[in-house]
Formats: sequence, C-alpha cells, structure tokens
Amino acid sequence: MSLRVSLRGAGALCVLAGFQLALGLGGAANAQSLEDALARAYMANPTLNAQRAQVRATDEQVPQALSGYRPTVTVTADVGRARTTQTTQTEAENLGGLAIPATKTKTTDNSTPRGAGITADQTLFDGFRTYNTVRSAESNVLGAREQLTNSEQNVLFDTAQAYMDVLRDYAILDVRRNNVDVLKEELRAATQRFEVGEVTRTDTSQAQAAVEGSYTAVSQAEAQLNTSRATYRQVVGEEIGRPRAARSIDKLLPKSLNEAINLSQAQHPAILAAFHGVDAANLQIRVFEADLYPQVGLEAAFQRRYDSSSQITRTTDASVVGRLTFPIYQGGLVSSRVRQAKETAGQRRLEADISRDQVRQAAVSAWGQLQSATSQIQSAQAQIKANQTALNGVREEAKVGQRTTLDVLNAQQAVLNARITLIQAQRDRVVAAYALMSAVGWLTASRLGLAAARYDPNAHYEQVRDKWYGLRTPDGR
Repeated sequence: MSLRVSLRGAGALCVLAGFQLALGLGGAANAQSLEDALARAYMANPTLNAQRAQVRATDEQVPQALSGYRPTVTVTADVGRARTTQTTQTEAENLGGLAIPATKTKTTDNSTPRGAGITADQTLFDGFRTYNTVRSAESNVLGAREQLTNSEQNVLFDTAQAYMDVLRDYAILDVRRNNVDVLKEELRAATQRFEVGEVTRTDTSQAQAAVEGSYTAVSQAEAQLNTSRATYRQVVGEEIGRPRAARSIDKLLPKSLNEAINLSQAQHPAILAAFHGVDAANLQIRVFEADLYPQVGLEAAFQRRYDSSSQITRTTDASVVGRLTFPIYQGGLVSSRVRQAKETAGQRRLEADISRDQVRQAAVSAWGQLQSATSQIQSAQAQIKANQTALNGVREEAKVGQRTTLDVLNAQQAVLNARITLIQAQRDRVVAAYALMSAVGWLTASRLGLAAARYDPNAHYEQVRDKWYGLRTPDGR
C-alpha cells in the first residue's frame, strides 16, 4: 500500500495576498488558479484514473464470490457414426444321412449414436466458504476505495506542490529581472561618478561584475521555471499559464496539533485501507477452514440418447442426487493453508500499526512545517524592511563618499536574498497547509469544494454486484 502523507517539501496553504505585492506578481487576465489546477488533475490525472479502474476491477470480486450461492448449469451434446460387423459360423452336420455343410454369415449394423443432456449443481452447504468469501470480497472493495482516496490525496498534493513551485519560480524570476534593472542603474551611477573623479575604476568594475552576475542568475531562474512547468504538465496533463496567488485554506485546517493527530488516526484513508485489509485476511482464514467442514450439494441431470444400438433407438435418463461429502484427511494441505492465512492476518495487523505510525509522523511533520513557514514569513518580511532601510542609508552615504560601490552592491544583494527567502517561505507555507490536509485525510475534491464532477465508486459496484451474466462492462466495453 502506498502512503505519501508527510510528503516532499513541507507544506500548506496561507493567504498570499502579499505575494503579488512583495514579489512583483501581476494579475494577468489569463492567469490560472490553484483550484482550477486541482480540478483538472482530479478529472484527468492518469495515476488517479488507473486507481479508479483498479477499484472497478476489485468490485468484481463480490459477484465472483456470490456465484457460490448460485447453481451451475452445463449442457452436453455429442454425435458420432458407428459401424458394427458381426460374423457367425456353423459347422457341417450330418442329420439322418443328410449332410449340412458349414455356413458363415456376416452382418453389418450402421448407427448414428447421439445424445444431449443437461446437469445442474447446487451447493447447499459449503462450510460457510461462500459466506466468508463474500464478506472478504466486500472488505477488499472497501479497502480499494480507501486506497483510491489516498491516491486522490497524493495527486492533489502533487498538483498543489507543482503549482506552487511554478508560482514561486515566476516570482523569483521577476525579482531577479528587477534586480538586473537595479544593478544597471547602479552601474550607470558608478560610471558617472567615475567620470567626475568621485570613484575609481575598481568601483565601476565591481558594478559591471554585479550586472553580469545578475544575468546569470536570471538564466538559472528561467531554467528552474521551465523544470517546474514540465513537472506541472506531468502531474496535471496540460501546460500552465501565469499562475495566480493561492487562496487560503486555513479555515479548513485543524486548530491544534492534538486535533490533527486524533483526526489522522481516526480517518486517514491509508489507515482505513489497512484495517480493511486486516478484516479480509481474518475472513480468509475462515474460507480455508471451510475445507474441514462437510459439504452438501444437490445435482439434477437429464440426458437423452439415440441409436445407441440396433435394438434400442432411444434412451432417456433423469436423476436428482443429493451428496454429502465429509473430509477426513487431505494430506495436510488445508491445515497448512489455514496456518499460512493466520500468519498473513498477523502481517496485515502489523502493517496497520505501521500505517498509523506513518500517518501520525506525517501529521506532526506537516504541523511543524506549517508553523516554521509562518515564522519564516514574518522574519523575512521584517528582514526585507530592515535591509531596504539599510540600502537607502548606504546609497545616501555613498553619495557623500562615506561608502563604496561595493557597500551599495552588498546592501542590494541583502535585499534580494531577503525577498527570495520570503518567496520560498510563502511557497512552503502553502504547500505545508496542503500536506496537513493530506495528513488528516481531508485533501479530497469534496472537502476542497473543487468545481469538478465527483467520481462515485459505489455506482459501478451497485451495477455489477448482483449481475448473473453479461460480458460487457457498465460503460459498454
């Protein structure tokens, strides 16, 4: 069972109202929203659609198990051509002086033996095998549905993370492009001061080096953006335009760490799927134990044959037979299967405990990442304000010769680093909120209110559960 709830990168969602202001993002008319991306991934992600197909395949285990309650009917027919040759011979005799010679007679009989019959078998008691097989199949169906929900959570988280990576990289690219303009202005000012003899050639060279370095940083930011856009396309299945700032989902989050832990333990789909697996494994023990019980069945047969011989032209047989089979010894096979099933059930219980621990760790980790990102945002905002004030002061001091061009460039770099730190922290908080939603089992299309048609796994189950025949699937395949 796949469990990815603590997830890559740390993350959750916050209000990014300041994202556009702090990072220079424009509100383009063709911008895409995170909710749109989540809805598209919910409907079109191939991994999620494959898991839905797996659930539909698992649904078929129930009608297969229910077939044990139903009769089996078989029809047989045969036709052939038979040729029988008989030779009779008499010996010579002498009756009252009359000699009777020996004779030899040969007869041939051609026939077309043919027949048809129908047999119906109905199990009356099979040691509760069918009953427990049906219950086990139903547990497998419930477990598959929980695995589908877990896959849905993973896909939606991957989408949110990919979207926020693109948003982050656009913001960083904007900041770095803006930094190029700022450094060009610094270079222009340094050149003018050099021409009037206020600074040396070293100052202009330092400014020129900073400009060239900023071009390199822009190229790296563009490459990172292209990588993030490719990842987004892989997850969602389509290209992304200019993303918009994400809407807050803070109101959907648990209010405390203890609440998050308790919710995750009670309702996370990975845990629920694991416990359905435990139920199915326990029922499988009883399925194998059924081979130790007597079996009771009823067989009805009707057969008619023609031309079986030259004297009998038609034979009709009809019978109803009840059978009782009581197993005595099966070579140890059944006992071994029961022991094996018990060990498997023990394994499933241990796996359920592992899932609980993993989910708890994910909830704690996501909560911690959310709190950390919130603090980082506050610190980065204060750092930007302080660095900007310092930059303004250094520029004024440089005008009167108290600071060098290098001092100005260092102050400008400090502002740039603080802005990038803020961008990363805001991205991390958004991703952390979605990770927390996933950790408590709430990261679903229904919970998020996505504008997408909901997939109902129960619809297919109801369509196939009681089907007695038919090769076509409900969707016509």
